[in-house]
Amino acid sequence: MASSKLLASTLRQTLLSKFTTTHHVRPLSTAAAAAVAADYHEDTDGITMKGVKISGRPLYLDVQATSPVDPRVLDAMLPFYLSRYGNPHSRTHLFGWESENAVEAARSQVASLIGASPKEIIFTSGATESNNISVKGVLHFYKDKKRHVITTQTEHKCVLDSCRHLQQEGFEVTYLPVKSDGIIDLDQLRSAIRPDTGLVSVMAVNNEIGVIQPMEEIGQICKEFNVPFHTDAAQALGKIPVDVEKWNVSLMSLSGHKIYGPKGVGALYLRRRPRIRVEPQMNGGGQERGLRSGTVPTPLVVGMGAACELAQMEMQYDEKRIKSLQERLLNGVREKLDGVVVNGSEERRYAGNLNLSFAYVEGESLLMGLKEVAVSSGSACTSASLEPSYVLRALGVDEDMAHTSIRFGIGRFTTEAEIDRAVELTVHQVEKLREMSPLYEMVKEGINIKDIQWSQH
Repeated sequence: MASSKLLASTLRQTLLSKFTTTHHVRPLSTAAAAAVAADYHEDTDGITMKGVKISGRPLYLDVQATSPVDPRVLDAMLPFYLSRYGNPHSRTHLFGWESENAVEAARSQVASLIGASPKEIIFTSGATESNNISVKGVLHFYKDKKRHVITTQTEHKCVLDSCRHLQQEGFEVTYLPVKSDGIIDLDQLRSAIRPDTGLVSVMAVNNEIGVIQPMEEIGQICKEFNVPFHTDAAQALGKIPVDVEKWNVSLMSLSGHKIYGPKGVGALYLRRRPRIRVEPQMNGGGQERGLRSGTVPTPLVVGMGAACELAQMEMQYDEKRIKSLQERLLNGVREKLDGVVVNGSEERRYAGNLNLSFAYVEGESLLMGLKEVAVSSGSACTSASLEPSYVLRALGVDEDMAHTSIRFGIGRFTTEAEIDRAVELTVHQVEKLREMSPLYEMVKEGINIKDIQWSQH
C-alpha cells in the first residue's frame, strides 16, 4: 500500500514538473496532466498538437460550431457546482428546494427570450435531442393519422437523420429544395402539404450559410393547413428576434452553447395552446413533465438561463457590432481579392455567419494554410473521399466553388484586430495558392475554363 502511494506521488511530481515547466499554467490532476502532456506541447517556438505546429493559439472565428462561455454565465453557474449542489428533484430538504428554484428561474429566462410561457420549456441535453424528440416524437404520437413529414434539403444532420429514421419505419418525407440564395419557395411548401402531413420542420437560421428563412410566412401556411410547425432555432436564439407567437411554431429546438452558455444543455419549446403532443424518446423517472426523463443538470440549466437573459439585454448591441465586423471582413477580403463569392442570401442572413468561396483555390488547402485562424470548411473531408457540403450543393453551387468554401463565424468577443489579422492571413494564403494554380493563370489570360474540353490520357 505504502509503495503504491509512493509510486503515485512520484508519478504525479514527475508529470506536473514536466507539464508546468513547459506550460506555465495551474497544475492539473495526474490524469489530466498525463493526457495533455502526451498530446500537446508548447514552447518558445509555438504550439504543436496532432502533428500541426502553429506560432500560438489561433484566432477563434468558428462561433457557429460553439461559442465561449460568457464569464457572467460562469459566475451564475459556479455556486451550483460548489455549494448549492442539490438534486432539483429532491423535495425533502433545502438543497433540493434551492436547486429547483434555480431551474424554474432559468426556465423563465429561456421562455422570456422567445416569448413563451415557462410551462412550455422542456430542458434537454441540446438541440440534437430536442430535434429528435420533435421529429420522431410528434410522428410517433400521431402515427395512426399522420404519416408524412416536410423538411428542407439544407437542415442540420440530426433533423435529416431523424427523417431518414422515420422513412425506415414506413413514414414518407418530402425534402424541399431551396433557391440559389438558400431560401425555400413558399409555393412549393404549400403544394407539398397533404392531409396526412404530421409536421413541417424548417431551420430558422442555417448553421452553415447563415440564411434566415421567412419564418412568419411558413408559420402562417402551417396554421392555414393546421399542420404542426417545428423549427431548429439553435443558430437563431439570442442572435435574431425570436417570437413563438409571431412565427406560429408548435415546437422549437434550442441550444445553450451557441449563445455563450455551457455545452451539454438545450431546451425544447412545446406549445400548450393549441396543444402539441410528443412521444418521449427516453424512459425513466418522468422528469420534465414526463417528456425527458433524467436528473436536470442544475448548473448547466442555470448557465443557459443566464445566457438567455444576457442575450435578451445585449442582442441589439451585439447585432450592430457583429454587422460592422462582418462588413470589415468582407470588404477587406474583396478589396484585395477577386473571385470571392458569398454563399447564401446577402440580404436575409445572420451577420455573424459569413460563408465565402474563393475561386481557383482548394478549400482543404486553404484551411491547412489558415492554421492561425480557427475556421471551418463547408466541405466534409474523410480519409477516403472529399465531398463538398450538401448545403452548398442544394444551393446549386458549382462543385469546384463548393470545395473552396470557408465559414467565418463572428461573435460577441471577436475584436477588430482579430478581423484585420484574419483578412491579412486569408488574402496571403489565397494569393499563395493561386500562384500555384494553372487554372488561375489561364483565367488571367482570358481563357474560359468551362469551355475547355479536357481529354483523358
